[in-house]
Amino acid sequence: MGQSSHTLKKPWIETPLIESAALSKVAGCRVFLKLELLQPSGSFKSRGIGNLIRTALLDPTNKDKDLHFYSSSGGNAGLAAIVATRDLGCPCTVVVPHSTTPLMISKLRAAGAAGATEVVQHGANWLEADTFLRQSYIDNESCDGRADSERNQKNIYVPPFDHPDIWTGAGTMVSEIAAQLPPRDDESAGAFPADAIICSVGGGGLFNGIVEGLNTYLHSRAGSQIPVKPVRVVAAETQGADSLAYSLRAGSLQSLQAITSQATSLGAVCVAPKVLESALSPPAGVEVVSFVGSDGDAARGVVRLADEMRLQVELACGISVEAAVAEKLKTSVPGLGPDGRVVVVVCGGSNVTAEMIAEYRLRLQGGWD
Repeated sequence: MGQSSHTLKKPWIETPLIESAALSKVAGCRVFLKLELLQPSGSFKSRGIGNLIRTALLDPTNKDKDLHFYSSSGGNAGLAAIVATRDLGCPCTVVVPHSTTPLMISKLRAAGAAGATEVVQHGANWLEADTFLRQSYIDNESCDGRADSERNQKNIYVPPFDHPDIWTGAGTMVSEIAAQLPPRDDESAGAFPADAIICSVGGGGLFNGIVEGLNTYLHSRAGSQIPVKPVRVVAAETQGADSLAYSLRAGSLQSLQAITSQATSLGAVCVAPKVLESALSPPAGVEVVSFVGSDGDAARGVVRLADEMRLQVELACGISVEAAVAEKLKTSVPGLGPDGRVVVVVCGGSNVTAEMIAEYRLRLQGGWD
């Protein structure tokens, strides 16, 4: 396992950033799309999960150990773990709840390397699956019956969103966005070349990565002189999966009683503690805006992206697309005129088909809101 950072490749890619004329026309400002759905696993999860796995493989304390990665997931995080471990040549076990769709189960099994990937179903929800995983494989590593002296295997827990390495990985897209956006003629030193970044929030790994990535970027460019005009990070959620908005209203970390939204990829009843901290007290130069829409809004975003850009994403991603054209955005991000710039993280997701999008279209025509 003692590979150098130069020989161990990154299991994610630099994704394109494109401007959408159609969305810009509706929004009244320039809308750019960061196409994370093109990551190897089909979602932004490749960055964070991939970075956690790669970091563990490069850790000197793990030298000469056979690392086995264990991921608890409702789908996309597990798929990212399977794809990353497959590409980096190590085994992976993913535990998903019985609520995971057959479509996602088949994608998980198809993505893995033969003999090195195991997909286990346990529990009614992610929390039960995660508890089973940690108790069976992480807290009790000797569960296979072998004595410690016979074991050279180390089990590594891969959570779906709550880990610093995951946030660091997600944050890698910030410098990419800054380099890909066209420069502004009037850009002040160190300023970020967009007014806002919109991202979907489930457990908050993506959100926290973007906030940390912006903080790193602003300080690296401007030192102690943070630009006066802040970058807004718009945290988009759907009603019934709005655990961050719920905690923000309460002013403390709170858990939803249940997930009632159909955007199940946002299905964390409670965000990571660091996420709420970042939202309540963001770093200098960053402001956080909460946006909560309906499942119908999310579906409109999915259909809009399919019609205008020929891209397929989950409901959990569609809510960020719709947030970009919402009237609320204009009041939440002041000064968004024709030259204003909004970046939407098209986070992707693999639990979607053309047939599902056609169903969303029919339901919207029937009055789904």
